Amino acid sequence: MIVLSGVSKIFASRHGAITAVDNININVNKGQIYGIIGYSGAGKSTLIRLLNGLEKPTSGSIIVAGQDIAQARGEQLRQARLKVSMVFQHFNLLWSRTVAENIAFPLQIAGVNKSQIQQRVNELIKLVGLEGRENAWPAQLSGGQKQRVGIARALANNPDVLLCDEATSALDPQTTDAILDLLLDINRQLNLTIVLITHEMHVVRKVCQRVAVMENGRIVEEGPVLDIFTHPKQPITQTFVRQIAGQNTPREPFNPLWVQGIGGSILKLIFPGGEARQPVIADVIQHFNVALNILHGNITQTVDGAFGELYVHMDDASQLENIVQYLNQKRVETEVIRHA
Repeated sequence: MIVLSGVSKIFASRHGAITAVDNININVNKGQIYGIIGYSGAGKSTLIRLLNGLEKPTSGSIIVAGQDIAQARGEQLRQARLKVSMVFQHFNLLWSRTVAENIAFPLQIAGVNKSQIQQRVNELIKLVGLEGRENAWPAQLSGGQKQRVGIARALANNPDVLLCDEATSALDPQTTDAILDLLLDINRQLNLTIVLITHEMHVVRKVCQRVAVMENGRIVEEGPVLDIFTHPKQPITQTFVRQIAGQNTPREPFNPLWVQGIGGSILKLIFPGGEARQPVIADVIQHFNVALNILHGNITQTVDGAFGELYVHMDDASQLENIVQYLNQKRVETEVIRHA
């Protein structure tokens, strides 16, 4: 559905050339929810503007639904943009129009007749859960309701791709989850391809199947969300994963503040998939007759399954090697953080 090959974007400035996007290669399958995560200045916003044709790449190709957005011009570009819709961080609603009129606006621009517009608006209001608010003004809506209007408006012309630019950043956590659940529901009902730009790993964890991590205009890590969470390779990815997988997990694993003064060995265990809910620690205690002290742990749920992370301490390290082998046989990945 979306294929970016060797895409770069260089801006000229009085201080010299600025490379905002640097040799990006991405492949997003039809019906997939794909996350692009990075901090401010990573190049995310430029990348999303390249995807909808608002910016032209300095080099590379951008294929969306079979159309090369980078090469399209005039009417061809206008038609291509009808298949790529956008949901914005700050809603971008027309304050002089009601909910229904905001949703109808792109249909009016496209020249759709009034009866079809009314039918489509009714369908979308029901889809996003705004029944009874058709005649409300934006000023009368909550932040979550405004974003629901923005989503409905973006869906008006039956796009193939929905781009979400920090679509939940202006919302509180509970409303964020409600909007993410709505996007998941829309994805499943319509088989709509969604690209989410965000700086929040919670957003990626909750709805995305794949994620690309951006830093300084480049993709530094990319893959299935579950793999990225369980095996983050780059320091920036590890920082993002800590947002979810242990907000108190130390930056330096070999000198954790929360185990100062504790002797013995420390193991980090990662439980993939269904193993996250198995009594593995109890099995180890019974099998090896050892005492294990749980220091820190959690289970994280992603779209494609759960994984668990656990830090355990043991005074007696005489069977450490055997315990590690035993855990590996049970598909539990083990890292010796500190050896007694």
